[in-house]
Amino acid sequence: MPFNLLKYGLSSEYPVEVDLPPPRELKSSYDVVIIGAGGHGLATAYYLARYHGITNIAVLEKSYLGGGNTARNTAVIRSNYLTSEGVRFYAESVRMFQGLSNEFDFNIMYSERGQLTLAHTDATVRSFRQRAEVNKHFGGRSEMIDRQQIRELVPSLNLDPGHLPVIAGLWHIDGATARHDAVAWGYAKQAAKRGVEIHQLTEVQDLIIENDAITAVKTNRGTIKCGCAVQAIAGHSSLLMAKAGIRSPIQTFPLQAMVTQPFKPFLDPLVSSSALHCYVQQTSRGEVVFGGGSDPYPLFNTRSTLDLKESLLAHAIEMFPFLANAKLMRQWAGITDMTPDYSPIMGLSPVKNYYLDAGWGTWGFKATPVCGKTMAELVASGGKVPELIKPFGLERFSTFRQVNEMGATAASH
Repeated sequence: MPFNLLKYGLSSEYPVEVDLPPPRELKSSYDVVIIGAGGHGLATAYYLARYHGITNIAVLEKSYLGGGNTARNTAVIRSNYLTSEGVRFYAESVRMFQGLSNEFDFNIMYSERGQLTLAHTDATVRSFRQRAEVNKHFGGRSEMIDRQQIRELVPSLNLDPGHLPVIAGLWHIDGATARHDAVAWGYAKQAAKRGVEIHQLTEVQDLIIENDAITAVKTNRGTIKCGCAVQAIAGHSSLLMAKAGIRSPIQTFPLQAMVTQPFKPFLDPLVSSSALHCYVQQTSRGEVVFGGGSDPYPLFNTRSTLDLKESLLAHAIEMFPFLANAKLMRQWAGITDMTPDYSPIMGLSPVKNYYLDAGWGTWGFKATPVCGKTMAELVASGGKVPELIKPFGLERFSTFRQVNEMGATAASH
């Protein structure tokens, strides 16, 4: 068997399929330049190419494909938000995620596991009841469950942590996970097949704006002209918006997570606590992932810190006491662009033909398909904003029409 595998691998007829073409020189101009080769930028390119026939596209990435926040999240997918605008938007994303493996012919390891959010106070129970009804009304699947149902769903969970006994829970049936880098590679592979150029190690240094319209993008590999540009970067959104002369309401914070050694399966649902400010999930490899609130100060840095590790793990151990003996394997951080109302900024900008996909906070991965679809519609229409993303326009901060999603999760809000 090993000899046959070696023979097969060294054969000149080895039928390997190349996912991405080799690097090439930048052209002098493109119809569309997308800044950022994470999930959102690649998804936008794919939907433009497949459904709108626009293929003269350059996706620019300063490091490597999917290496920013796409590679630094915990891969949770859900739609149990607070507002009708948010639920409609994320419910559509969940629906699209469910069919991505078939659409790509590429396994993104989508796993519907459900998400359980614990309520420790009467006020939280009232809030969860409202969320459950909003979810059901706008296409999500959420319901309230009691302590006995929680005990049956997660037998290993401590229902009486310290002074915060669990009263009830919000059970979100649609909660799921997917392999984050597989999502990015699936979009990249299918976009490249249709002629989209993906340029890694290509940093955008400046935006060239003439008569209030973007005309070109300056990179470390030269300047390229463009018919329009889409900003789809995470962590540094406000800095790029400043280059375009756009005033931004975004502040950027590090967000940390960590993972243990692998265990035999004991936790299928994703479990979070709104009071303990912590979430716990077990991966398909058996590792236990912990996440929680962001750092309390703005910073453009992906370093890990001991103080947050200690506080986060203390809360996780209150939920699952036996994990006190688990060994941590690694700890990492991403940088999140937070808006005042904890909702994204999508759509038009004050600069003509410069489109914004920013301010995602901790919610960018779960919006990948619907974001790509709607941003592609926006670009292909020449600036007609799709109904699904109209509430998330930048102008809402000057018209006082915020979409308040504060408190919609147990992490960072």
